[in-house]
Amino acid sequence: MRETAKELIELQALLDASLSRSTDHLQSIFTGRTVTAEQLTGVLTGMCTLALSTVTARGEPRISGVDGHFLHGRWVFGTARTAAKARHLAARPAASVAHLRGEDLGVFTHGTVEVLNPLGGAPAADWPELLTYFQDFYGADAFDWELEVVYYRLHPSWMTVYAPDITKLSATS
Repeated sequence: MRETAKELIELQALLDASLSRSTDHLQSIFTGRTVTAEQLTGVLTGMCTLALSTVTARGEPRISGVDGHFLHGRWVFGTARTAAKARHLAARPAASVAHLRGEDLGVFTHGTVEVLNPLGGAPAADWPELLTYFQDFYGADAFDWELEVVYYRLHPSWMTVYAPDITKLSATS
């Protein structure tokens, strides 16, 4: 868990607001079967496989998998700079991600991505810290970190969590 007290408060506010403005159907499924921001950040550690949804220039949906890391209350993920999803996100930065663990956990997030290490541009202020984290996780020599991979942070506008039994998640995390 890398979140500050302020980040946990912001994440909790997002979770509460998202569920409250969801459809009656979704509320009937999720209400009483969710977790707090603090519980969520305790479960989302290390690499979490994400289903990433982007849109083509013709408005066609595309979904693919990425390695997601939940850091400071936000999903951070990367891909090859030459990947189709990188082109989609460059042109249309709105994205959705889902992280699922069977029937025990579903984290659903919609938002807009920020490029953390743009090619030829100024990186995000916290990119050095994130780069150290990723190099520790994947290995410093895993990629040409400047040329081969692009990393994104998803700034969520909506996020809900389905977790009917937090004790199952705590036991496996």
